Amino acid sequence: MRHPLRVLLVSTYELGRQPFGLAEPAAVLSAEVGAEVRTLDLAVQDFDEAAFSRAELIAVYLPMHTATRLAARLVPRVRALNSRAHLAAYGLYAPLNAPYLRRLGITTILGGEFEAGLTRLAKRVESRIASGAGASDAGVQTEAEISLDRQAFRVPDRSGLPPLERYAHLHLPNQASRTVGYVEASRGCKHLCRHCPVVPIYRGKFRVVPHQVVLEDIRQQVAAGAAHITFGDPDFLNGPGHAIPLVESLHVEFPDLTYDVTIKIEHLLRNRQHLSTLRDTGCLFVTSAVESADDAVLEILAKDHTRADFVRAAALMNDVGLILQPTFVTFTPWTSLQGYLELLELIAELDLVEHVAPIQYAIRLLIPAGSMLLELPAVRELVDEFDEEALAHPWSHPDPRMDRLHAEVLEAVKPSRTSGTPRGESFQKVRTLALRAWGGEGIALPPDLAPRRSPIPYLTEPWYC
Repeated sequence: MRHPLRVLLVSTYELGRQPFGLAEPAAVLSAEVGAEVRTLDLAVQDFDEAAFSRAELIAVYLPMHTATRLAARLVPRVRALNSRAHLAAYGLYAPLNAPYLRRLGITTILGGEFEAGLTRLAKRVESRIASGAGASDAGVQTEAEISLDRQAFRVPDRSGLPPLERYAHLHLPNQASRTVGYVEASRGCKHLCRHCPVVPIYRGKFRVVPHQVVLEDIRQQVAAGAAHITFGDPDFLNGPGHAIPLVESLHVEFPDLTYDVTIKIEHLLRNRQHLSTLRDTGCLFVTSAVESADDAVLEILAKDHTRADFVRAAALMNDVGLILQPTFVTFTPWTSLQGYLELLELIAELDLVEHVAPIQYAIRLLIPAGSMLLELPAVRELVDEFDEEALAHPWSHPDPRMDRLHAEVLEAVKPSRTSGTPRGESFQKVRTLALRAWGGEGIALPPDLAPRRSPIPYLTEPWYC
């Protein structure tokens, strides 16, 4: 009797989180196919030659840009080590980079709701092996490259992953830390922000993970030591009727457990009646992709909020007693030097210096393959040909000072990730660089930019892709 299909699920990077994108399909493939599933997270584990060599199906999880670039270096090594295995890639960035990945040696590409596709692929590979053909010769892909079909989610199998202690922690103002777990209560998004990688795949749709699956996943992570949970949903309030009862149930069962979520500025304002519930059920902070304080840039990005909305949301969050953690795309082709300085001024005026991870001052607009920004003629005229090594369309700012400033700011904030440099100190460094680029004239910044609030809790892995 033949052994079960040997599957290896691989992650290269997922923002310092224990990958849901390995644990959940591991449970699905084990239950639906009877496969022998191993998981390998190369962000915290060494390359395991034996695991790659014995696998018959190797599937690499690509939820983000950095993970995909790392995988591009990995695939040739894997192909050289094990030419018999069938190679697949799944996750948001797999379909976006399908031609490139196929040239590297990936045979099957799966995006969107990928579990059923992985299951069908595993059965197809197993059938080919049983017929005497090799795993790598499983024929032309018959699974949909992008599927939005509703999935039968299972409780993730995290038993084969490294312990939570090896991943990002929650840093508290008193210098203590908490072990962090990670779950997804929904995938996709109902919005169409042009720069977002979710949009080309989901096109305004989102799918929810059943409450019982999410809660059971949290239970097993709490049992493994988690004292804080990050909800990885692109927007936690895409479906308030799903999200709010979930955290209410969570709080009843684990009253001391804290969590964080990501919510659009638009949704914070529209769903203000739910913010006190988030606060009262243990939400420590809300990440929101503000992106810019320039209304013209926000319109290009189709963010569906304005600078004034950001200001209102910041005030609302302060009134409710929730911490707003804004993120930005600080360098775009349309952001002027004056606009950059005005953003710094606004962050200081709103007393959000302690709320902004220093790396956010250096985030540069990424235009990957398939970006909805490429639908704009002005963007197509601006960008260069697709750079496969960078996995993006390069662009240069029409004002050379901005490209120089980006390089300087990026260099200035790099040490803050590991040295524990106070956020206020990093902010002052960035402000000094921007003023120097400007020439120090014509901008009225507050004379005292020292943060008035105390430091806030934050995750030790900054939020960016």
